[in-house]
Amino acid sequence: MRSAFKLHAKQTRVRSHVLALPLACALSLGAIPMAFAQLNGVTNSAPPPAATFAPAPLPVPTIQPFSPKATALPVPPPAPAGSLDPALQPLPQTNVSTLPVPAGTAPPSPAATVKPKAPPPPPRETALPTSIVPAYTPESAVTTARAAEIYKQIADAGGWEAMPNGLRPGAKGPGVSALRHRLTLEGDLDASQEGDAPFNQVWDQSLTQAVKHFQDRMGLKQTGIVSGATLKAMNVPAATRYQQLAASTQRLASYNFAFGERYVVVNIPSASVEAIENGRVVHRYVAVVGGKDHRSPEVTARVQAVNLNPTWTVPVSIIKNEIIPHMRKNPAYLSKAKIRILDGKGNEINPASVNWNSEKAINYTLRQDSGVGNSLGSIRINMPNKEAVYMHDTPSKRLFANDYRFLSHGCVRVEGVYDLAAWLLESTMNPDSGTWDKASLLQGVATTERMDIKLSKSVPVAWVYLTGYADADGTAHFRDDIYGLDMPAAEVVGSMPTFSTAR
Repeated sequence: MRSAFKLHAKQTRVRSHVLALPLACALSLGAIPMAFAQLNGVTNSAPPPAATFAPAPLPVPTIQPFSPKATALPVPPPAPAGSLDPALQPLPQTNVSTLPVPAGTAPPSPAATVKPKAPPPPPRETALPTSIVPAYTPESAVTTARAAEIYKQIADAGGWEAMPNGLRPGAKGPGVSALRHRLTLEGDLDASQEGDAPFNQVWDQSLTQAVKHFQDRMGLKQTGIVSGATLKAMNVPAATRYQQLAASTQRLASYNFAFGERYVVVNIPSASVEAIENGRVVHRYVAVVGGKDHRSPEVTARVQAVNLNPTWTVPVSIIKNEIIPHMRKNPAYLSKAKIRILDGKGNEINPASVNWNSEKAINYTLRQDSGVGNSLGSIRINMPNKEAVYMHDTPSKRLFANDYRFLSHGCVRVEGVYDLAAWLLESTMNPDSGTWDKASLLQGVATTERMDIKLSKSVPVAWVYLTGYADADGTAHFRDDIYGLDMPAAEVVGSMPTFSTAR
């Protein structure tokens, strides 16, 4: 796969970079043509060692254009309703009761009235990236800082113009020319493919490939059409992209994570989980993470065990904000949810004996039985940490199909949790079958008995918050700042860390 920001040492002749970015957002307008680095495909080797930190000035790197390989791609499906192309708009529904009735003809009966159908839900626009290059590696702080410098150059040169809606294969005209230039700026399209009129006003396969490459970097479905979430992402200003990369660089510099040959990364803004082995993503999963009012924290830990048929101990915040109000309205709520009340000695308490008009319930332990309906589903991945969060299954699996997956109370729900658990347990012996796999995990769950399987070797896990990052292959990726943590560039002036980027 090509990369928008591959910076080759042989091409750039940059032997040492140290980035000290002035993050002022007082951008001067100008016209500096930009193209990004050569794209060389995905590395299959382990990531290079962590960068060395050193306070030294960074010369602006020389940016060389890349040359993507053209591949034949299938024609993408038509755009969903809502495109500005009138030819693709659905026909209006007609109610026959409003039509004129010829003389001598009986009016239609109520049963004959055609009721307009509710529009179908919009198609899912998010998707997992296709790259096997991890989002978080030992050199992420350096690669992200380099990308921030490139985007600052684009922003200082005036950024890019807004794209019109509905551009797609087959389109012609000035909008196509503008799209070519837009994709060239970020490196999704080779500068040689931008061309001159009239060539640059005609859509070809290289442009389709470039749009899909852009969508992949944004975590969007690769439709090859510029509309909906793709249009929104494409029209985010260059200064904002720079701000995202700069803020993520600061966060990366603050993380203290012990990378290993095998590790797990949750990027919270991506709502996804990566299982990484020998520098490559071997599994990537859709996730549901914390909502704006119940944020998933940035933590590092080690996965130590997999719990089958877990019980769920209700956090005090949920008892106070959700359980108590439910019990005031419906005294049978706890019984229906199979949640027991336990005192300090583990004895079960009758819910009727608790004054639900007060907050005395927070003095008890509320524990939900394992089984169908348990909030943790059938599996919990145990990773002890000070925030008391973990990854787990869920009975609400329909939520994985949503574009918006910021819905949990802080923990991370994993769509492929059985596969992830089996990968974590690969070297752990099963007393019955010799090794644990998905089938044996399902058999364990079917017993309905609580089972705690300790990993033979713990696996590092990091939950990170990266709204903009450049992976080890140099490609810049972006996600929405769902928690609003990215500081305005004016507030981080002079606070960017410096890195030795010598190769």
